[in-house]
Amino acid sequence: MKFKIALIVICTLFLMSCGSHRKVRTTSSKKPAKKTNVATKSKINKNELEKLEATSFVVVTFENVEEYISWFKNTAISNMINYKIPASITLAQGILESGAGKGELCKKANNHFGIKCHVGWEGASVHHDDDEAQECFRKYNHPAESYRDHSLFLTSRDRYKSLFKLKGNDYKGWAQGLKDAGYATDPKYPAKLIAIIERYQLYRFDAETLGISNDDVVYEAPKKAISNSEYEVIKGDTLYSISRKHNISVDDLKSKNNISDNAISIGQILKIK
Repeated sequence: MKFKIALIVICTLFLMSCGSHRKVRTTSSKKPAKKTNVATKSKINKNELEKLEATSFVVVTFENVEEYISWFKNTAISNMINYKIPASITLAQGILESGAGKGELCKKANNHFGIKCHVGWEGASVHHDDDEAQECFRKYNHPAESYRDHSLFLTSRDRYKSLFKLKGNDYKGWAQGLKDAGYATDPKYPAKLIAIIERYQLYRFDAETLGISNDDVVYEAPKKAISNSEYEVIKGDTLYSISRKHNISVDDLKSKNNISDNAISIGQILKIK
């Protein structure tokens, strides 16, 4: 009898021990689920990035560009007052040419505008691949020097004189005029500058400097749609946002409109079907 009682006690203790081990396994099995959630949150949607290409090819975020604007808007406004170059144009060129401050040339030479050495340059220089391998570019000790030299570069050369006859808020005329005068070889250079100015509303700095309202800026508000097969770009649009609105991939949208990069401008008509 005593043997049976002892056997029952041993079996009971054994079962209790097994139950406690099962509880430990159940608790630990929840950990992988947390890791999965963290991994999902860390994914980045590449369509939300901004591609900037001039003397550098750089991919940056919207926040990177906004930060660049906050750093240099006052310098651009000051230069507009002193040299009559629209602040919107100065900032847009700085953003594009420097990759919003993250391009290789900008980092190693503080050159925000892709200005080459040219004849007569006696300052420091660096070599960087552009239209040709290892071309000579100007080097500055501080970004402010690059901004000032950009203004002097435009005001001291006869080929840019016609630009200063334009209205101070005519950023579209300036964008096209810079290309026509030979500032850049890229045929899409004006469209890229205009797209940056309108995406980030840089024209507001021209209005502020001139003491006028944004409504007086040379800018026409477009309609959202032309037909069922076309779309007119409005302020704040990106290829990604347009593709989402019309259930079309970014690649298809670019293919239908012969777009090789992500640069679009307000008022541009895009085929969507």
